Amino acid sequence: MSEVVVASAYGNPEVLSVIDVAVPDPGPGQVRIAVRAAGVNPFDHKMYDGTFGTDPAKLPMRLGAEAAGVVTAVGAHATGPAGPVEVGDEVIAYRAPGAYAAELVVPASSVVPKPAALSWEQAGGLMVVGVTAAHVLDAIGLRKDESVLIHGAAGGVGLLAVQLAVAGGATVVGTASPGKHDMLRELGAIPIAYGPGLVDRVRAAAPEGVHAAADLVGTDEAVDVSVEVVADRSRIATIAGFARGAQAGIKLLGGGPGADPGTEVRDAARLRLTEAAKAGRLNVLIAGRYPLHEAAAAHRQVMTGRTSGKIVLVP
Repeated sequence: MSEVVVASAYGNPEVLSVIDVAVPDPGPGQVRIAVRAAGVNPFDHKMYDGTFGTDPAKLPMRLGAEAAGVVTAVGAHATGPAGPVEVGDEVIAYRAPGAYAAELVVPASSVVPKPAALSWEQAGGLMVVGVTAAHVLDAIGLRKDESVLIHGAAGGVGLLAVQLAVAGGATVVGTASPGKHDMLRELGAIPIAYGPGLVDRVRAAAPEGVHAAADLVGTDEAVDVSVEVVADRSRIATIAGFARGAQAGIKLLGGGPGADPGTEVRDAARLRLTEAAKAGRLNVLIAGRYPLHEAAAAHRQVMTGRTSGKIVLVP
């Protein structure tokens, strides 16, 4: 039996609880993982808050999409993107539906080796934000020696996007509240505050112009400012401002209406992310650590929208 977090109804985080479920043996092409940490993402609470409907047939609903842990059993032909998976391997699992759990069975194709440089918490929170950041930078075609404006640079996706862009040789201008500017400077970005006068601050920070922009917050300001400072709208993307982004004619990425999910790009990014972490070029900042039984508190923290770094659950 394994403890898992479920939403027993639709509503606020109070509907979350922990139940025991049987964990099957892995079948062909599958592996079983003893979870050490599972990442918490804004998408998770949207699964039960009504954003995607309130079908009672989906209840009780398991949550989570990413985890890190130790392989405890393997089925026949269990091969992942990095090769055969064996009992005892330390791994990261993504895509891993129902990852808020003590034990988990996933396809071996979802598993990549955990870099020793990352703690369990960091590994458990790497993939969702990491592949999203990689997808965004790929979509806007960011190249070495270019300048990019990243809105929401101190958020979970933003921090990974900043690091990937800086490692690729780009100049990064990132919006964030002033209290988070020192953190962004340490990562190599030029931080600026959002709010009135943002266009002027962007132009002062990047006097030679901005080649591309990424909206990671979904505000009208982020889309409007991006359109004003970037000449080519095909080099602007949003992962959250779908309605305003569609009106502006910029790229929509992720799970929103009319958006490009980037499945192949995101899957291909997994090994690039682990290699970058292994080489010390990528760090995952942990903003909070909660036991499974406190998943509701973890979700309330994520729902504030003011978290820098990742929240993780630990069985």
